[in-house]
Amino acid sequence: MVLTASTMLDLGTPAPDFQLPDVVSGQTISLETFAHAKALLVMFICQHCPFVKHVQSELAQLGQDYSSAGVGIVAISSNDVQSHPLDDPEHLLAMATSLGFNFPVCFDETQAVAKQYTAACTPDFFVFDVDRTLVYRGQLDDSRPSNNRMVTGRDLRAALDAILSNQPIPSDQKPSMGCNIKWKPGQEPAYFG
Repeated sequence: MVLTASTMLDLGTPAPDFQLPDVVSGQTISLETFAHAKALLVMFICQHCPFVKHVQSELAQLGQDYSSAGVGIVAISSNDVQSHPLDDPEHLLAMATSLGFNFPVCFDETQAVAKQYTAACTPDFFVFDVDRTLVYRGQLDDSRPSNNRMVTGRDLRAALDAILSNQPIPSDQKPSMGCNIKWKPGQEPAYFG
């Protein structure tokens, strides 16, 4: 396990489009899927990472708490399944089902979407406003598997709540920390490492 921080993509960046299969429904998910959402949360996660396992119940709760508020949520797994077979679509489906995720969980087999978003770790969070402009990127909260702090989703929730109430987005945005995305051999992006 390599502890990796998110890249902190520049605020104001437009959301890169994507077309990825949802491992649950089999449908193709894209930005257009969330055309009517007031905000969009894009999460890079995987099944095996201890940092994701640490927050997975909160991710499910976020889906429950914000779906009726008009927030679109999508989870994307981009890990190389040759080196990490527990992150394949079948295991992602089992994860989504067991946790009751009410949002799409997509598999980024080519890793192209992770590169477009400059995703570096799992979990890695990106929040876009109604115009699909990046307004938040960083940590869920300051809890980590080994620091005994309660998982609350505080930082991410503050950003979502600010969008929904037309308030300024908190400017104190701290990088997410987690396992590095498991890149295919020779495919590590320039921003990684």
